[in-house]
Amino acid sequence: MTSVASKHESFFSPEVLTDPKIPYDERRQLLLEGSRAYLAHHRDLIQKKHRSGVDGRLVVGSLTSMTDTLMRNLYRSVLADVPMRERGACSLIAIGGYGRGELNHLMFYYSGKDRLFTERLSERMLYLLWDLGLDIGYSVRTEKDCLEMMGKDITARTALLDSRLLVGDEELYRQYDHNVYQAVLSLNSRAFLSEKREEHVRRLQRYGSSVYLLEPNIKEGEGGLRDLHTALWVARVKYKARSLRDLIIKGVMNEQEGTAFENALDYLWRIRNELHFLSGRKNDQMFFDLQEKIAQFMGYVDHRKGLAVEQFMQDFYNQATATEYIASNILTKSLQLTDPGSKILGYFTRREVADGFYILHGELRVTREDIFEKDPALIMKAFLLSQRQGVDLSLPLQELIRNNRQRINDRVRRLRRMNEDFMQILRNPHGLFDTLKAMHHLQVLNQFIPEFGRIFCKVQHDAYHIYTVDIHSLFAVEEIAKLWLGTYREQDPLVTKVANDIEKRELLLLAVLLHDIGKGEGKDHCNKGADMIPTLARRMGLNKEDSARLEFLIRHHLEMSHIAQRRDLHDDKLIIQFAKSMGMSENLNMLYLLTFADLRAVGPDVWSDWKGFLLKELYEKTYQVLERGNFLQEQRSQKVRNRKRKVVGLLEDEFGKRMVQDALKEMYTRYLLSNRSAAIADHLRLIFSRKNEPLVTKIEHEPQGKYSQITISTVDIPGLFSKITGVLAANGINILGAQINTLNNGVALDVLQVSSVSGDMVNNEAKWSRVKEDLTTVIQGRVRVDELMLKRQRSGMLPSRPRPKFPNRVDIDNEVSEDYTVVDIYTQDQVGVLYQITKTLKELGLYIGVAKISTKVDQVADTFYVQDIFGQKVVAREKLEELQSRLLAGLAELSPVDK
Repeated sequence: MTSVASKHESFFSPEVLTDPKIPYDERRQLLLEGSRAYLAHHRDLIQKKHRSGVDGRLVVGSLTSMTDTLMRNLYRSVLADVPMRERGACSLIAIGGYGRGELNHLMFYYSGKDRLFTERLSERMLYLLWDLGLDIGYSVRTEKDCLEMMGKDITARTALLDSRLLVGDEELYRQYDHNVYQAVLSLNSRAFLSEKREEHVRRLQRYGSSVYLLEPNIKEGEGGLRDLHTALWVARVKYKARSLRDLIIKGVMNEQEGTAFENALDYLWRIRNELHFLSGRKNDQMFFDLQEKIAQFMGYVDHRKGLAVEQFMQDFYNQATATEYIASNILTKSLQLTDPGSKILGYFTRREVADGFYILHGELRVTREDIFEKDPALIMKAFLLSQRQGVDLSLPLQELIRNNRQRINDRVRRLRRMNEDFMQILRNPHGLFDTLKAMHHLQVLNQFIPEFGRIFCKVQHDAYHIYTVDIHSLFAVEEIAKLWLGTYREQDPLVTKVANDIEKRELLLLAVLLHDIGKGEGKDHCNKGADMIPTLARRMGLNKEDSARLEFLIRHHLEMSHIAQRRDLHDDKLIIQFAKSMGMSENLNMLYLLTFADLRAVGPDVWSDWKGFLLKELYEKTYQVLERGNFLQEQRSQKVRNRKRKVVGLLEDEFGKRMVQDALKEMYTRYLLSNRSAAIADHLRLIFSRKNEPLVTKIEHEPQGKYSQITISTVDIPGLFSKITGVLAANGINILGAQINTLNNGVALDVLQVSSVSGDMVNNEAKWSRVKEDLTTVIQGRVRVDELMLKRQRSGMLPSRPRPKFPNRVDIDNEVSEDYTVVDIYTQDQVGVLYQITKTLKELGLYIGVAKISTKVDQVADTFYVQDIFGQKVVAREKLEELQSRLLAGLAELSPVDK
């Protein structure tokens, strides 16, 4: 720090700083030039020091020292031409982040009688600072101002906690320290602590109350700098301490805890410094592209077990967990005695709940400190009692568990009573998530289930998986608990009923908790995870039937969502094959619940009611096959005759029996089997209403499912679906699913489920009128779809933040369907991607029979069932190769993937 301060002479000559003969306006220009050169020089030196691997705290200290020197020189210089008789008492005090040495806020503190002098001084300094581009807040205050403000504004009071004199009247600062700073520490401490606790909760709700967020805010998020700051503020007010060192001297923290606190600060500061240098501005959010650069700066390299960025983020989350634990310990110590207590009878009475355990002040405690040394299995008993009694583990008990968790070795893991206690925890949905979260937080879950420990803080570097693998698994468990607690009773009655019918709840929850354990071993995580289950099941004492079911669920946990979102659910063969793979309804029930929980726990933008609808449809169709007890299809001809008869009955009074029968003759069997009688009747009404119009549309809204449905009837033309997708994309409408039908007489009937960009119904009538108008002009050939798309792209759409890039992929399957070649396409999501795909298929002369549209945040996973112009599968090798290469070329043209 002294090196920065000692080198200012070359930038600030003495005459510039102090010569009163030089007019201020002239000196001001020289000051600005010298200051800019000074800042540029020292910032460059500090950045080089940072990049060489210097500790984060030293870099922050150097930046602070640089700024301190600048402030002192500017302060003295702006006073040079002010006569002594006109000068008053003023102290320039760094507060808030700058007071801590992190740069933020200046306070011009003066005695009430020197206001004009202080305003003149502050105005000159602030204009200089603003012209230098320094973003530093300021205030001009007296003692009275400070005391009034701190009584009304907790943020202002907090800022005053971090105060230090930069330059100015030292006697005035001593008065400030005695009259203001001591009041900051002492005045109405209980109210301050209570407000700080509430502010802490609000902050985490805003910035993310999980350490494990995808793009964490390193300052405001959980496990970030603000956690440490808040803990220190609260402890200093509680124990009337000026610093971390004071807290150690007073015995609030020991030396080891103090070192852990400083190391946590240093780690976060080092990353934050790099963030700021990379961004060229204040930025505390670790966006995807910055994560990769920081990983490189921190020395991580790619290897077979994971990308460098994934290794770095895994270590970051691990450290953030430790940081959150350090901060929460300090907060708990400081806040636990400030609560006036509960009005519940017995709150202040010691209550024995089991041998060695009792409850006091709403916390679970132990009678002796060696309890886990003698019997490590009682660690699980502690969590069970905490859940049953609805109380937290006391801080000393948490410390005991953390210090003794290594005693849970393979012998202890196999103890029947320990495993039974764990199963008891799983059977009770009340407090289940909080209990498992506490076990995870204290790393007992990792110790008890080593396979789960392999995914501790495991990162998947994409925009789809918003949490680390372990936390995602805990959130999935929480989703099942919500079902049993009735949270989804109104919006998802079927899945709630299925959940309540599960006999072995603990087995389902084990499957949910462990479904992703294979991700710790690399690719093919379903099979790798399932292969771990026999050993794990024997250790936990599961019987062979339960072990086999657990293994089955983990091995197949992705299949249901894949089929629901990517396959034709009107294909009887597919449903029957899936039913056969389930074997029995209990497997299907558990897999349905596991899939529901897995999807809902990925992140807020992943689950949609449309996905829930598809999942429900697959479940119900498969369940019907299983419950019939055989795998024979119903007589298709009889089913078709019955359906036609019902449709005629619904429409003959409106259009006449012959007209309806003739129209039904034009419909393919697959269409008749895929739609209910009432839906077919509605479709025919639309077809009959077209008459000589180029097309007709019908818009329906599904408020419960948060999507809209558009049904379009027109004369079929080559590439019709491609034109429809282009028009919808040009109007900012997302396609969720599509059923494409062409009658024998050449009439097209396409039904599409769509949503807005924000994922809601499209209920803007003006937009739908524009869509119909655009469709008409495109179908009539008066406007090309490409022109509409270009207009959309030029309409000033904001560029999105960088996301991890993944290579485009096209898979072709000729086995899954008897009638169609199935094409799976994976690419980045953006406006026009569906149009690009369908245009390419049209250019290849392929007819789309079924389209399954699926978007995972920023990744498109679309499936098309296609046939050639003769209504046959694409089987020739050269045609398949051309299909794949043309699709990949079209996607690359739309959005080149970074190499």
